Amino acid sequence: MSQAQILVVDDEPDIRQLVQEILEDEGYSVQSAKDGESARLLYAQQKPDLVLLDIWMPDIDGISLLKEWSAAGELESQVVIMSGHGTLETAVEATRLGAFDFIQKPLSLAKLLATVRKALDARPHAQAAGATAQHTLQQEPLGTSPAMQSLRNKARQAASHGSPVMITGEAGSGRRTLARYIHHLSAALGEMVIFDHSQAGMEPPLSYLFGSVSNGQPVNGLLDRAANGTLFVPDLPKLSADMQELLNNAIESGSFTAAGSGSQKPLTCRIICSAPEDLERCVRDGQILNSLYFRLNVLPLQVPALRERPEDIPELVRYFSDWFPNQENLPYRQFSVSVQNRMRNHGWPGNVRELRNLIQRLLVLGGNGEISMQEIEEALHHSVADVETTDSGQEALFDLPLREAREQFEREYLTYQLKKAGGSVGKLSESVGMERTHLYRKLRSLGIDPKSVTRGEGKP
Repeated sequence: MSQAQILVVDDEPDIRQLVQEILEDEGYSVQSAKDGESARLLYAQQKPDLVLLDIWMPDIDGISLLKEWSAAGELESQVVIMSGHGTLETAVEATRLGAFDFIQKPLSLAKLLATVRKALDARPHAQAAGATAQHTLQQEPLGTSPAMQSLRNKARQAASHGSPVMITGEAGSGRRTLARYIHHLSAALGEMVIFDHSQAGMEPPLSYLFGSVSNGQPVNGLLDRAANGTLFVPDLPKLSADMQELLNNAIESGSFTAAGSGSQKPLTCRIICSAPEDLERCVRDGQILNSLYFRLNVLPLQVPALRERPEDIPELVRYFSDWFPNQENLPYRQFSVSVQNRMRNHGWPGNVRELRNLIQRLLVLGGNGEISMQEIEEALHHSVADVETTDSGQEALFDLPLREAREQFEREYLTYQLKKAGGSVGKLSESVGMERTHLYRKLRSLGIDPKSVTRGEGKP
């Protein structure tokens, strides 16, 4: 899949490395430059889609570099200016020279990612390119089993209505794919916007959901972005009590009011949520507001676990073993009938996500030719081995000083969780409940490299 190319220019090594890691974790291809001259060379070699450009650098300041590119008619990239000493005059000058936006340090992760997305979306032909890329994504839940045929039929019926949909199922079973499928089939004019639990924890609930007014300027919230489209809320029980109250009130009244604003806006998006199979228990235990549950559980759909439909495994294997070579240039390898039969007899506690990650790992780390039975056996037992190794050395851990024991536990815990997250720091942030900027610093302080963990080099 084609990745957006981003150039990060900053003379502070910690900021440069942190921003690069965050953006790479989001799926972007990132290069970095420590000064203006390095940025000038990299820009000339390969025009990036976006430049994050610091103003104050030891040789050439960012405004001068932007002015140079603009005067030469070479400003083919979107440019976002970064500065810890920004002024209104600087922002105006940067915009006049062709910069897309101006963000201040210390950088807010939510602001940074939102600005990057907006800048890339605003590129010429970006919308058409995005539509083409969308065809490479899995557009519907796969499988010819009776359970999956029935689920797709129900999804098509749900898509023809605007009522809320509640999708239940085990983690990794494909709840988000089903939500995307329903949105794709619907007549919605807007996009499908996904509630980000980690990002929501960094902002006031009212501002994140409803938006705000800052210095007289409106700042869109999640419901604004999802207007005439779909708001997807994954893992509903993770929603904070305050956020549940706000969402419940918006659905009840059919409107919402941004923070700092006196005017109401109509609620025009459809809401799709996902939740674990024991949804009713979550309601009884108070994890989900009772009234919100009844407002959202209008059209309930349940995604079956992969172990309940083993006849679908060959189709999933074919799909992912073709998808990774076509979209990520991984080598193609064949899965024999005997290997597929062995996969059909596996319990798949991680469901489709586990199968997808397993195939990706075999294509990345394996050799050439057909997948052997030994390879598949080792891959299927990989997660079991990870769990078992966490018990070894526990006695020795208790003999360490508290600080060393805590660091060792944090290192092993985060490495284990990172492997479960497939190397994604974004998913790790959500699973451990830690804000991403702090998490990157913690991983670095413990000597954990997310990339080496996915290659199997990290300590278990």
